[in-house]
Amino acid sequence: MSEHRRLAELAERHLWGHFSVLKNNIDGTRVIERGQGCHVWDVEGNRYLDGLAGLFVSQLGHGRPELARAAGDQAATLGYFPIWTYGHPMAIELAAKLAELAPGDLNRVFFTTGGSEAVESAWKLARQYFKLKGQPDRVKVISRNLAYHGTTMGALSITGLDSIKTMFEPLVPGAVKVPETNHYRCPTCQEDPHCTLHAADAIEEAILREGPETIAAVFLEPVQNAGGCFTPPPGYWARVREICDRYGVLLVSDEVICAFGRLGYMFGCERYGYQPDMITCAKGLTSGYAPLGAMLVSDKVAEPFVGTGESFLHGITFAGHPVSCAVALANLKVFEDEKILEHVRTNEPAFRAALDDLADLPIIGDIRGAGYFYGIELVKDRTDRVSFNDEEREHLLRGFLSNRLLELGLICRADDRGEPVIQLSPPLIAGPDEFDEITSKLRQALTEAMAEVGM
Repeated sequence: MSEHRRLAELAERHLWGHFSVLKNNIDGTRVIERGQGCHVWDVEGNRYLDGLAGLFVSQLGHGRPELARAAGDQAATLGYFPIWTYGHPMAIELAAKLAELAPGDLNRVFFTTGGSEAVESAWKLARQYFKLKGQPDRVKVISRNLAYHGTTMGALSITGLDSIKTMFEPLVPGAVKVPETNHYRCPTCQEDPHCTLHAADAIEEAILREGPETIAAVFLEPVQNAGGCFTPPPGYWARVREICDRYGVLLVSDEVICAFGRLGYMFGCERYGYQPDMITCAKGLTSGYAPLGAMLVSDKVAEPFVGTGESFLHGITFAGHPVSCAVALANLKVFEDEKILEHVRTNEPAFRAALDDLADLPIIGDIRGAGYFYGIELVKDRTDRVSFNDEEREHLLRGFLSNRLLELGLICRADDRGEPVIQLSPPLIAGPDEFDEITSKLRQALTEAMAEVGM
């Protein structure tokens, strides 16, 4: 029996993949064994360009020996200790580094093990903050339609994707939804070349409808992931910040994907020029070499806890793990040494131009995103922006494109949480050679897809 077959059979019997169907079918299983740079290989030796950076995670690419050494050296020194009451050097140094890098007065760092926990922590902190400020009715949060914020019950409630929520209802009450910034599908924006900022105004309308005295926070991504990389229109973030300030609402920038260079800046809020009260982050903090997340908190939000005897009644066993923190510090050093942010900003126009070269394909309706984070929306009729029906989507994305792209050696995301999109988010070390490889494989797959659906 081949090694691939052996592992595929074990996976089929025992491994429950996340957001995956249990198929009882090993034939399509791909077992990724190793990686180097922007590419990974499976156990059969097939090579793939990692066009999704794992899951928006592998900022520095695969096979970085300096990150592996940092993990090993720390594990040999102190493999684990909690940050409940205690501290250890790696968590302390990393907290100080993140406070240095973060904009404004985001000087307090609460560690988690991932993004969902960071979002969960932020909602809990917002609730306790307002209770300590004498405003106990401020418990609700506002977020956008289609937005993904995590899978724990609080984070799932903030999430705007009904398809992954209904099985777990009833959810946490008090999560209010407003429109996403989907310029391509917005009737108002299509008629007016200058966005009316209705999506920002909808936040104020929701606050007034629910009652300002009940709203604790607004949770938004700099560029919204789910739905396909929705970027904010000019003036959006200034308006949102103004609205939050007017009604005393906290602004949480959910940067689990957008932080650590994905948009060409250490934090996505820097790209769009707004100052949040909290930032939630994870993924790229360690480039995936160890699990770690964080909630960055402003001095204003920390104030009721400082020197008052009050405790934030929340903690996570493995948060601030010494090995993960050591890896994060090494990761951030590489960012500086190799000028990763500058690399992304320099190469972003080339990446966008390479994707725009695909626009001659009639199946492509819209190409949107920023930095190294793009979505390509697929349509049945580009002139009238007609999308595919449910049956056509299923066949197009899961029946054909997902498999065909892998056969061609490209890992990306064929997604229909909203309209059908192809999402691309390569490692931040990628350059023109990788852009050419991505677009050549996409062109072939999409050309074949058009024939498959009769276009």
